Amino acid sequence: MQRFSLDESDSTISTQAVSATPTSPPHSDDWLKYRKHRGVNLGSWFTLERWITDTPFRQAAHPAASDLDVAKGTKAKEILERHWDTWITQRDWDWMDSMGINSVRISIGYYHVCGADRRILDDTDFYPFYRVYEGAWRRITDAILTASRMNMTVLIDLHAAPGKQNADPHSGTSLSANFFNDPHNLRRGLYAITSLARALNHFCSSQLPPLVNVIGIELLNEPAPPNDDILREWYLNAVAGVRREYPGIPIYLGEVWRLESYAQWASKEQGRLSCPGSTGLGGGKDAKGALVVLDHHLYRCFTSEDNRTSVQDHTRALLDPNGSVQKSFSSTSETLGRAGGGMIVGEWSCGLNPASLRGTHGERRAFVEAQLAVYEKYCGGWYWWTLKKESEVYGKDVGWSLRDAVEADVFPNAVPGMKRKIKLNDSATETERRAHARDVARRNAYDTHVAYWRRVGGSYEHHRFFAGFTDGWDDAYSFFDSVAPDANIVSEIGFTSAWAKERARGSDHETARGYWEYEHGIVQGISAARADFEKGFC
Repeated sequence: MQRFSLDESDSTISTQAVSATPTSPPHSDDWLKYRKHRGVNLGSWFTLERWITDTPFRQAAHPAASDLDVAKGTKAKEILERHWDTWITQRDWDWMDSMGINSVRISIGYYHVCGADRRILDDTDFYPFYRVYEGAWRRITDAILTASRMNMTVLIDLHAAPGKQNADPHSGTSLSANFFNDPHNLRRGLYAITSLARALNHFCSSQLPPLVNVIGIELLNEPAPPNDDILREWYLNAVAGVRREYPGIPIYLGEVWRLESYAQWASKEQGRLSCPGSTGLGGGKDAKGALVVLDHHLYRCFTSEDNRTSVQDHTRALLDPNGSVQKSFSSTSETLGRAGGGMIVGEWSCGLNPASLRGTHGERRAFVEAQLAVYEKYCGGWYWWTLKKESEVYGKDVGWSLRDAVEADVFPNAVPGMKRKIKLNDSATETERRAHARDVARRNAYDTHVAYWRRVGGSYEHHRFFAGFTDGWDDAYSFFDSVAPDANIVSEIGFTSAWAKERARGSDHETARGYWEYEHGIVQGISAARADFEKGFC
C-alpha cells in the first residue's frame, strides 16, 4: 500500500503515481457528450403544445389539444410542414449562439420518425397519418446538421410514445394514457425507440465526416407509470435495444421526480444499463462513452404548496446547502458519478403562480440565478423550457419564453461560463507557465487532501489523488483548446465524475480501493485548471 507524507517531493509522488497502468481520456469523438450542456428546449417544434403555439391548432379536430387532433383536422400536412419550416429559423439559431447556448433538447413523437421507418406507425393511433408526418424526419435531421454547424449538441427526447406515457396532450393524443397498461403499446414503444436509435445512427454515420453532436436519446419524457417495476423493466429492455442499434449513444432516463431512488436503481443495474461486457454506466473504452444520465424536471408552479410559497422562499430553499434540493442533487450526483453516469435538469423555467410574486425588484432574476447556481454545481447540464412562445397570440411571457426572459433581464444576457478573450497558444513560454501553475496547484491540493485524511485516520492511496489531479488539469485544458474553440462560451467538462470513471477504465485505478481518491483528484484538477484558464484567458 502506498502511503505519502506532506514532506514528500512531487517527483517522489509522481514516480509512484505513474507506476500505475497509464490512463487515457475518452475518445475525442465522445468529448461533446461529456461537455457541460447549457441549453434550451425547442418546445412545440415537433410535439405541439397549444399554450406555446396556437396557430397549428386552428384547423384541428376537437378538442384541438394534441398532435393527433391536428393530424385529424383539415390541411394537416400543409399546416405542419409550414410550422416545421418557420417555427425555428436561422435567426433563432444565431440568437442562441449569441447567448452562449451550446445544446438543444428537441422533443419528438414516435410518429415523427415515420419518414425513416414507416412501420413505426403500425397498429398505433397515428397509422392513418403517414403522409402527414413523413416529412418530419428530414426536418429533424436538418436541425441536427444546423446544430453541428453552430457547434451545438442535440438531445433527442421521445416526448410521445404509443398510447401515451402520461396524461398530458403533449404526449401525442387527447386520449387517456394507455402506454403502461397495454402490453401491445409497451412492445410498440420498444420498437419505436429502437427504430429511432437506428435512424439516428444511420443518419449521423452517413455524413462526411460523421456527426458526433447527438449527445443522447431520452427514452421517455415524464413517464407516469402505475409502479416503478413496469417502468424499470421497460427501461432495461429499451436500453438493450438502443445499445444494439447505436452502441455509443448516451441514454437519458426520466426519473418520475424521484431522483435518489432512481439513482440507486441505476447504480445497482449498471451492468444492464451500460454496454454488453462493461462494468459501469459509462460503458467500456469500446463503448464510446455510453453514459446513462437521469433527467430531472424542476418547476415551482404546479402544486398548491408551490403556489402558497413566495418566490423569495423558493429562492432561499434552492440556495440552502442543507435543503432538500441541494441534498438530493448532491446525493444523486455522487451516486451516479461514482458509477460513471450523471444527471441533468432537462426542463426548468421561471414560471410562477402570481400568488408567489411579491412585486419586488429583481425577484424573478434572483430565482433564475439561484437555479443556475445549483444546476451548474451539481449537474452535467440543464435545458430551459422553452426557447419562445407565439408572442403574436400570447404576448410576452418572461416565465417560460427564454427570449422574453432575456429581454426583460429575468435571465442573464449570456449563459454562465467563461468567455474567451485570448486564444490559447502552444508557445514554449505558455507551456512552461501552464506546467508550473499545474504543479503549484497540484501540490497545494495534494497537501490539503493528505492533511485532511490524516486527521480522519486510516489507510489511503494518496498517489491516486495526485495522478487524478494531473489528468483532470490536462484534460480540462485539452477541452478548452479543442472543443468548439471558436464558440462564444468556452467548452468545459460537465460530467466530471463520469469522465474520471472513463479515464480510469483499464488502469489499476479502476478497481482500486482508493479509486475515490483518483476521482477526487480529477474533479479538483478540472476545477483548478478552470480557475487558471479564467484568470489568464477570459
